[in-house]
Amino acid sequence: MAKATPRATPASRALDKAGIAYAMVAYAYDAEAPRIGLQAANALGVEPGCILKTLMAAVDGQPVCLLVASDKEVAMKRVASAMGGKAAAMLKPPEAERITGYHVGGISPFGAKRRVPVLIDEGSLADRPEIHVNGGGRGLQLRLATTDLVAALQAQVVVLAER
Repeated sequence: MAKATPRATPASRALDKAGIAYAMVAYAYDAEAPRIGLQAANALGVEPGCILKTLMAAVDGQPVCLLVASDKEVAMKRVASAMGGKAAAMLKPPEAERITGYHVGGISPFGAKRRVPVLIDEGSLADRPEIHVNGGGRGLQLRLATTDLVAALQAQVVVLAER
């Protein structure tokens, strides 16, 4: 169920500054949901593939932001390979929060405290002119053009999801 339009976040301010069109959509966030991205898709009435979950990982100790459709899982070997590294692992929540300035469940690829490389799963963008990403708060999503997402984040689009 959609809620009233929320106030600005660091993510929305970053998009405003970059001159990128977006819509911020609020929904009833369920902290108990086993998969937050799937819960967001259900609450917003969109396909799970239209919601990109934001994951924070490290490749050889260096942080990286990963965007993948909420109904897919990331293959860490592919993450390491895409970054030219040997090993990749998910960051623990406190480390992800320290780097981004956001709380887990509300981490956006935009407006983070520290800029890190961004990898987007190629298959998660396929045939989608628009996509949703976290808006910088629990229960917030930003809907924007897929091309704007990639350009604004200066992201690498690579195969990340398990097959």
